[in-house]
Amino acid sequence: MSAIYEFGPFHLDTSLGILLRGSEPTGIGHRAAALLQLLLDRATQPVAKELLFQTAWPGLAVEDSNLTVQIAAIRKVLEEVGGAGWIETLPRRGYRYVGPPVVTRHPDVGTTEAPSLELPLKPSVVVLPFADLGDEPEQAYFTDGMVDDIITGLSRVKWMFVIGRGTTFFYKGRMVAPRQVGQELSVRYVLEGSVRKIADHVRINCQLVDATSGAQVWSERYDRKLDDVFALQDEIASSVVAAMEPGLQRAEIERVRRKRPDSLDAYELVLKAQPDVDSGMPQQVTRALVCLERSLILLPTYALAHANAAMCHHCLFLRVGLKEENRAASLRHADAAMTFGQDDARALTLAGFSLGMDGHDRPGAFAAFEAALALSPSCALTYILGSVVAGWAGDAERAIDWSERGIRLSPFDPWAFAAYDAQALGHFRGGRYQDAADAAHKSIRANPAHSITYAQLAAALAKLGRLPEAKATAARVLELHPTFRYSRQFSGVDCAPALAVSMAEALSAAGLPE
Repeated sequence: MSAIYEFGPFHLDTSLGILLRGSEPTGIGHRAAALLQLLLDRATQPVAKELLFQTAWPGLAVEDSNLTVQIAAIRKVLEEVGGAGWIETLPRRGYRYVGPPVVTRHPDVGTTEAPSLELPLKPSVVVLPFADLGDEPEQAYFTDGMVDDIITGLSRVKWMFVIGRGTTFFYKGRMVAPRQVGQELSVRYVLEGSVRKIADHVRINCQLVDATSGAQVWSERYDRKLDDVFALQDEIASSVVAAMEPGLQRAEIERVRRKRPDSLDAYELVLKAQPDVDSGMPQQVTRALVCLERSLILLPTYALAHANAAMCHHCLFLRVGLKEENRAASLRHADAAMTFGQDDARALTLAGFSLGMDGHDRPGAFAAFEAALALSPSCALTYILGSVVAGWAGDAERAIDWSERGIRLSPFDPWAFAAYDAQALGHFRGGRYQDAADAAHKSIRANPAHSITYAQLAAALAKLGRLPEAKATAARVLELHPTFRYSRQFSGVDCAPALAVSMAEALSAAGLPE
């Protein structure tokens, strides 16, 4: 059950995994939040190191320094209000919370921000992260890649409703029963399994569970050579489809199959890069580009490698000085992804985003998005990134509609903040400034490090006449992005003229530099 822990000027929202000071999110991560929750749960009582490790790193063997770093991150935040001593170190034993009294609230279901989800009319499924049973923890990316590709295959079936990959990995490391997952996401079926990679072989166990009853619908074990991994991914997805709808025509089942990269090494390099690409942070995407460039040396026609490289250069363009070299590289890789990725919905989606945001080609972007949805109607990322392009284009109706569709397909997606950004833009364009502020707050809770969201919130607050709050929020923009200038932001994304004029007026009032 989600809870809110209130102590001093802070409150810890466990449903979002963030610590807020007043209404302002702090910078601690999810592991630190989990450790803090345990300490608050047992306020004034000693908490052993072993239990803290089990809470933040379940099933993993990590060094003591990892725990020290996370506790230091919590203390750094508490020190800002004189709370340096609120977490006491118990030498060789663990830690204890000794700060202000803790008040724990369990919000009513009706008051949470999570959307109320209805069971889709279509057959619906979520693929949970597979357990990695290998002996090399650094190979976990391979297991995640297996799951990602099975989701991609299932998403190509038009009559199915498939939860997006972002929400799938929200459940990584969590012990959750299939019936609970089915209730949380309002889906009928849950696919779970395990992967063990040994030398040139891979062993997979998987089962499909009916989440409404808990009954097993289908299960299978596979032991294959590694060079058969793509055929194996398609076989698993096909078997799931057939198990969900036994009377299905073979031609429809075949839709899960698609063109795959000719090089397994190039494929693995893209898997290694993917978390850094998805971070949207300059340092991480720069690191991702090293893997992606190596992948493209091995396989120059690899569409997904090009698409991810386009996304990396887009991030560097918007967040590191609007350099023309990054914009040109984004568009060059997007063009290659479009050329070589006509059968890859994710590649088309990322390429379309670069076309719309960096190339200012909105018709071309939405042509790519529509092509992606024709291939994979359940691709949440397409709706989310499409909503962002629509938002900056001033297309308020589509921005809100597509963002809502994306969030329904992947409620806990790491890109959900972008969908809420699009909603904020749409509501602002429509003059619904309170709705815009509410959407911006949701985005900040999902990603407290995204500076542009604070600019949108500052603009909405200024329009509402709440200038002190708007100015405080504007100051946060400059803390995160010291070189931020709203005119350059609008130019970089080719903001719709009417939207730019209205936002510029509000941001100027909030004190942000032009």
